[in-house]
Amino acid sequence: MAKTEKKKQGICYLAGAGPGDIGLVTLKVKQVVEQADVIVYDALCNTEILQWAPKGAEIIYAGKRSNQHALKQEETNALLVEKTREGKCVVRLKGGDPFLFGRGGEEAEELAKAKLHFEIIPGVTSAIAAPAYAGIPVTHREHTAQLTIFTGHEDPTKPESKLDYAQIAANPGTKIMLMGVERLGIIAGELIKHGARADLPVALVRWGTTGRQQTLVGRLDDIAAKVEAAGFKAPAVCVIGDVVKLRGKLSWFEGRPLSGKRIVVTRTRKQAGALTSRLRALGADVIELPTIRIEPPTDVREFGESVAHAHTYDWLVFTSPNGVDAFFEMFYRIFKDAREIGGVRIAAIGPATAAKVREYRLAVDLQPEEYVAESVVAAFKNDGSIENLKMLIARAETARDVLPQELTKLGAIVDVVAAYRTVPETDDMSGGQARFREEGADLVTFTSSSTAENFMALKLPLPVGLKTASIGPVTSKTMRELGLAVDIEAKQYDIQGLVSAISKFFKAS
Repeated sequence: MAKTEKKKQGICYLAGAGPGDIGLVTLKVKQVVEQADVIVYDALCNTEILQWAPKGAEIIYAGKRSNQHALKQEETNALLVEKTREGKCVVRLKGGDPFLFGRGGEEAEELAKAKLHFEIIPGVTSAIAAPAYAGIPVTHREHTAQLTIFTGHEDPTKPESKLDYAQIAANPGTKIMLMGVERLGIIAGELIKHGARADLPVALVRWGTTGRQQTLVGRLDDIAAKVEAAGFKAPAVCVIGDVVKLRGKLSWFEGRPLSGKRIVVTRTRKQAGALTSRLRALGADVIELPTIRIEPPTDVREFGESVAHAHTYDWLVFTSPNGVDAFFEMFYRIFKDAREIGGVRIAAIGPATAAKVREYRLAVDLQPEEYVAESVVAAFKNDGSIENLKMLIARAETARDVLPQELTKLGAIVDVVAAYRTVPETDDMSGGQARFREEGADLVTFTSSSTAENFMALKLPLPVGLKTASIGPVTSKTMRELGLAVDIEAKQYDIQGLVSAISKFFKAS
């Protein structure tokens, strides 16, 4: 009798997604997301985490905001049990830490009741992280050695409230309230009524640890009025205590060069990180709105044959990091030994492309000072005669013909092969398009002609006063042809040059 295949055992990871800054997500969370079959995430999770999900993973939004629920808690519990019971690897992403007012305990109980395997992955809680990013240490030897964390998500006027305001007010040290902006007036009144000092310093930190962070400071007896006057909305962490006074000396996050600027990055999801991280390091609120993605070329066989014969060429020319990655991915599918590339010399159009070549432990023999095709031609001229030299240009499927035409005029024997193609990105997994429609932006960046073309093809409403930034003259030309003004153009045609130009623009404005 044939043995029946043993059913795969499922597992559910109840994982803390951190307070918002993707840099504060733990390595363990990244590891389990990369192997997930199903991901169930909440409203306050940074959706950029989803870019780590494997292709084909089922992504389910179970977010909860005040009076708005994508799924009721009971439905979420049942969903986790169902998917885990099917033998799948389920990752339940919860903002902050899953066990700190995240109802992770309830979800764990349901999984345990169903006798299913689960693990808890703690996360960085906004209760600590948001004050830290606002320059407020929740404990300090000269101010307090005690910390109280409570939820404001209850109505304190109801007799069944589980919060003991007398005890909270009497506790010395810092008090942190989560999820209570809408009830702040009532809660502050209850604390004062039960003995808390009316002049206790209070800080509200909205969207803490992200580029959207805002901080409002007041006293326990006037903070509610300040919230109303400023139109200050959730989500926010409330810090109550004398440690708030330290913000004046320790504030570090909100005063950076691009703080308060909302900037759109239109690069591919895979490539956005380099630009995003540099802009965020300067304080920008970055919306990743990928307009293109990289796909294999239409004729994969032709590309493979060209790669297989790369050793027969005198020069191998790369015009982008994407071309380098595509070439060597194919190369190592065909060959097991790097020496099979032979004695071919390598030219790269710019520092990013050259750096990508070096990642494959190969040297770059020619790199022009400027990062456009015309400069590659000029660099070859200065290098000496290229008459009768065989050259293979690995590039995008649709690209300008300046480089092969000009090299041919110089006497080279040029073959062009499509290493990849760019196609419009239709998936808005990270919610970038929705955020742009709802909130607008101060600036949108373009790193290639295709990003500009596909951004305009989305037909998104452009907010009044929106500025644009281009990585170089070729992209700028395309932008103008599309009817876009070019407010910023990088002088150095790479990511660092683009970031530098953006910084100078906003500094001068």
